[in-house]
Amino acid sequence: MKKEDIAYFQIILIHAVLGFLVYLLPFVAKIYGYAIFIVGILYVMKKQNKNNEALIAAAYVVGSEVFLRMTGGNPLYEISKYGVMVFIFMGMYYSGFSKSATPYWIFLLLLVPSLVLTTFVLNFETNMKNAIAFNISGPVCLAVASIYTYRRKIPLEEMNSILLSMGLPIMSCMVYLTFFTPDIRDVITSTQSNSATSGGFGPNQVATILGLGMFIFFSRTILESRTKFMLGLNLLVAVNMSYRGMVTFSRGGMVTGFLMILLLLLFLYYKSNFTGRVKLNYVIVFIGAAMLVTWAYTSYQTSGLIDKRYANQDAAGREKESKFTGREDVALGEINAFLKNPIFGVGVGKGVEVRLAETGDGTLSHDEITRMLAEHGSLGIVGLLILFFTPLVLYIENKFNMFLLCFLVFWFLTINHAAMRTAAPAFVYSLSLLNVYFEKNVK
Repeated sequence: MKKEDIAYFQIILIHAVLGFLVYLLPFVAKIYGYAIFIVGILYVMKKQNKNNEALIAAAYVVGSEVFLRMTGGNPLYEISKYGVMVFIFMGMYYSGFSKSATPYWIFLLLLVPSLVLTTFVLNFETNMKNAIAFNISGPVCLAVASIYTYRRKIPLEEMNSILLSMGLPIMSCMVYLTFFTPDIRDVITSTQSNSATSGGFGPNQVATILGLGMFIFFSRTILESRTKFMLGLNLLVAVNMSYRGMVTFSRGGMVTGFLMILLLLLFLYYKSNFTGRVKLNYVIVFIGAAMLVTWAYTSYQTSGLIDKRYANQDAAGREKESKFTGREDVALGEINAFLKNPIFGVGVGKGVEVRLAETGDGTLSHDEITRMLAEHGSLGIVGLLILFFTPLVLYIENKFNMFLLCFLVFWFLTINHAAMRTAAPAFVYSLSLLNVYFEKNVK
């Protein structure tokens, strides 16, 4: 076994053991949560961000967020978004930031009017600080990270390191879930999202991060498996993440992860020469077979309920009336709020209060797009257009960034079913703005 194989296996094994330790000794999650920030800060300070260590540290925070939330390891529930911003600011201190990131300065300014409006319209009994922070921390995190990454040159090797840093704690989460729910058949009784297979936490967030992890390790199977050992190890991790993600019975994250893999394969196939395409054909068949086997095994373990879940059927095989578990009602209410307040919206955090007053339902929004419409009005539309089209313009300039469209799809689809509850969509979006190149030591 080569040295690089041993080193890679060791880091995978450490994170697998970490997931087991957190299950066995829950207090380890607290130690782990604090250690991430302490070690990360020391790491960036020592390296002085010479090789974008700030992004590596921020990526690790993003990958660990859901795992620490489900195990109570995060010092504060929303700390991951602030942690990402801290590391990004450290990166700016050592390496500066893009002077041409005007679109994201504009995006930040577009958030201000509704923030000001909020101070006048929120109910007296509402905790204004929490209401604002919960809804605005995601967009601000995205803007700050994007100002740093906008057109920043980075070699493909460093990009893969950033993705690995994000994927390792997701693997710890996967191992934790394996021990938390060892026998899937005992807890799967319907086609609804299942917290029992999600570590007792929200299946939507868990499936989202596992779908991202699935993409990361499948991409490593294709791009970073220099030996048969690494190929087998990466594929094993990716397949296990796929399985654990599917048995949450939350579809959004897994569909998103699958589309990201498909986009990456299409990109590589289109950019490859004849010889490369022949090799890719074998890879595609290999990965396709692995995913089919995983699906078949999942179907067997769930007695066919997973097939009915993705067919939008209940346990009896009847078609469900709603494909979105009632979230469309919340989205429709937010669109109506926008139509009544089309310029500045109702104010940050006010959407829940309006919905509660009109319908008696205080459900939090799962759709960042309709939330932006309701709470930021027309300024929110402009902001969303900036976010959507800016990476596409960069793609025209630099078509080598094989991950750009994958990251943009992850952001767009995730905010449609999980809003920006976690730091993942904000940070992954910012990675789409990097200028990736092959050659080393080219600036």
